[in-house]
Amino acid sequence: MTFLVASLFFYFLVFSPFLEAHEKLGTPDPYEIEYPDDQEPSDELVHLGKLLFFDTRLSKDRTVSCVSCHQPALGFGDGLGKRPGLSGSLLKRNSPHLYNLAWNFVFFWDGQSASLEEQVLAPIQDANEMNMNLDKLISRITLVPGYPGLFKKAFGDEGVSKQRIASSLASFVRSIQSTNSAFDRFLAGDSKAMTAEALQGKELFEGKAQCITCHDGPNFTDNSFHHLGIEDGDQGRGAVVKDSTLNGAFKTPGLRNTILTSPYMHDGSLGTLEEVLDFYNKGGGPSPAKSPLVRPLGLTRTEILSILAFLGSLTDPVEIDVPALPGEVEERDRIGIQQQ
Repeated sequence: MTFLVASLFFYFLVFSPFLEAHEKLGTPDPYEIEYPDDQEPSDELVHLGKLLFFDTRLSKDRTVSCVSCHQPALGFGDGLGKRPGLSGSLLKRNSPHLYNLAWNFVFFWDGQSASLEEQVLAPIQDANEMNMNLDKLISRITLVPGYPGLFKKAFGDEGVSKQRIASSLASFVRSIQSTNSAFDRFLAGDSKAMTAEALQGKELFEGKAQCITCHDGPNFTDNSFHHLGIEDGDQGRGAVVKDSTLNGAFKTPGLRNTILTSPYMHDGSLGTLEEVLDFYNKGGGPSPAKSPLVRPLGLTRTEILSILAFLGSLTDPVEIDVPALPGEVEERDRIGIQQQ
């Protein structure tokens, strides 16, 4: 009896924090992904989306692709605060990462899109991003040797359409999944996967630092919108929903692979995670319109370093090889003859 009581005490002492973290945070569940029509995409569809993602022919002047702003080696960002657009002026916001968007249900910093299929077409049409008319894009892709056959493999026939381009790109983005970080291995039972400092950081993340208030769930985001005290004239969520009380509010980004995705914040104004934690520690930005959730935390330097160690434990890079694109040689030869 004594042995049983001791065993139960040991179990709850060691595994209770693990069970609590698993309940509050956890690892993304592939069965929770809501695929269109409840159908997981085929390998052919994902491959087609990957090719389109890397293809500069999706931009009007053939100089920009999706990967220009979302580079795998840079955490699917571009390493810039704000990227210069086609017009030469800076884009409005920082390029967000693409990790684990398969589990999301709201997209862009301001949540203007409710599906990946809707989201992937917006930059293509944006005048300062890719500036491509979708009807012209359909004609251009149709003329590229190799693409019709790839559409046939993915969809059953060679037809190229706006919906099929969106479906292909969205399917590829959904495949960018990070689920095997040290934190995930810890939750799976590997007690040595995380360092003592990272575990201390986890406790601070869930407690004193209050990070989990907004960065909760398996992907460390509440998919909601908060004003952090940054005033740069960008109305954010308020402009989308026509509600001035949400002016300056932006979506909580997921934190998986966050050490790879600098710079940070919707405006790219903070270059390192330590700067981000210092920003929150002092109570966010100066705007009085900020969320009441954003207030001084009183973290010591040692505690900030522990939280950084925990954030490092969320790292599981997704490597993507640069593909050979259809019709590259034939297309280059034709550009001077026929420009679509």
